[in-house]
Amino acid sequence: MIRSDQILKTVDMIQKENLDVRAVTMGISLLDCRTGDAETTAQKIQEKIRLLAGNFVETCDHIGGMYGVPVVNKRISVTPVAHVGAGFSLDGFVRLAKALDDAAAEVGIDIIGGYSANVEKGISQGDMNLIRAVPEALASTSRVCSSINAGSTRHGLNMDAVALLGETVKAAAEASKESGGFGAAKFVVFSNQPGDNPFMAGAIHGLGEAEAVINVGVSGPGVIARALERKIEAEGAENLGLDDLAEEIKQATFRVTRCGELIGRQVAETLGLPFGVVDLSLAPTPSVGDSVGEILNILGVDDIGAPGSTAIVAMLNDAVKKGGSFASQSVGGLSGAFIPVMEDSVLADAAERECLILEKLEAMTCVCSVGLDMVPIPGDTSPETIAAIIADELMIGVINSKTTAARLIPVPGKAAGEYVSFGGLFGASVVLPVRNTGRSSRFVKFGGRIPAPIHSLKN
Repeated sequence: MIRSDQILKTVDMIQKENLDVRAVTMGISLLDCRTGDAETTAQKIQEKIRLLAGNFVETCDHIGGMYGVPVVNKRISVTPVAHVGAGFSLDGFVRLAKALDDAAAEVGIDIIGGYSANVEKGISQGDMNLIRAVPEALASTSRVCSSINAGSTRHGLNMDAVALLGETVKAAAEASKESGGFGAAKFVVFSNQPGDNPFMAGAIHGLGEAEAVINVGVSGPGVIARALERKIEAEGAENLGLDDLAEEIKQATFRVTRCGELIGRQVAETLGLPFGVVDLSLAPTPSVGDSVGEILNILGVDDIGAPGSTAIVAMLNDAVKKGGSFASQSVGGLSGAFIPVMEDSVLADAAERECLILEKLEAMTCVCSVGLDMVPIPGDTSPETIAAIIADELMIGVINSKTTAARLIPVPGKAAGEYVSFGGLFGASVVLPVRNTGRSSRFVKFGGRIPAPIHSLKN
């Protein structure tokens, strides 16, 4: 049982250091909403979301206000829609996306995730219809996010799916070119996608989950940064080693995790739902003082992307996991450090100054929690090149038994070095150059499946 007095000691973190509960996400199973046609299924989806989440936002706001901890985003994740709509046409899947969007608007939540499919070993007709529907679905809705799991350590990487998804990313950007390709910002491709992740765009309600559940995502880059600054100021940099700083990160993460779990459990209890997991990922925002990049600066690299950046991200990610796992028995989701270029002002600045390039960013994703996240690339990047970048990123996860993902945004009409902004939490950045574009087509056209690594044979 988490005692409230433990969290009340973190008042300074809340008031001065950008501590918040980044997302409380209600996972909802839609399997019982399926009927013989898309229209009736859409109606049942809306009815179920309305029934379970009608007072969700109000509850989150009340609990957050009671403890003085703001809940920034209230979200919903659902059963991967490819399962719910199996047998429906492309138009039927678009109808389901609009039903999700309408339901999200009706209950007042920010974003709804789960317009998704699992294709790591093969693509069913239902999966194919959903993927083909993604560009129109994301362009015609404002709250729906989509994700596709195309690889896993158990099954390898489905290159037929990756080739198709390169085309999908491109089409999603083009279908939303009036908003700078924002549709692609709501679409992410995974390997080893977890079924309990509360963070978008990759949140789904996995098939092994309860009927409905509350997951919480905490975020504390500002808390970690200030804790490190105090440690260095009090003891002097010359008297500290990186192990000392890792311990400070671990202790600060412990407090952040306790805070998030308290809020999540209170929301779950009030709604009469089980509590799922606390995802303790360091998810930055464009706000000054709320940056993972700033932590890298404090830990000794003057420019993000300089030698040492990958080592620091690895240390940060490990310390966050250690502190969080000690604080809670319910750690899940992704849980680590996010490095989304557009959503982190320090990373975006490094990209603008060409200190952080795509290749170095990929190296850093080998040891972070997500992957190539919110990366704007030139609008004329070919689908084959996009697919090859996705393949590179996903294989990092397949080989290393970790979650990785690619959320690439080929910004229509923009070239490398030009500026793109989506506002709010989605942020802004210059468009990153893609080197050697067009040089991977033969690789992508082979298709098939990259086999699972030998260490997948664990049974």
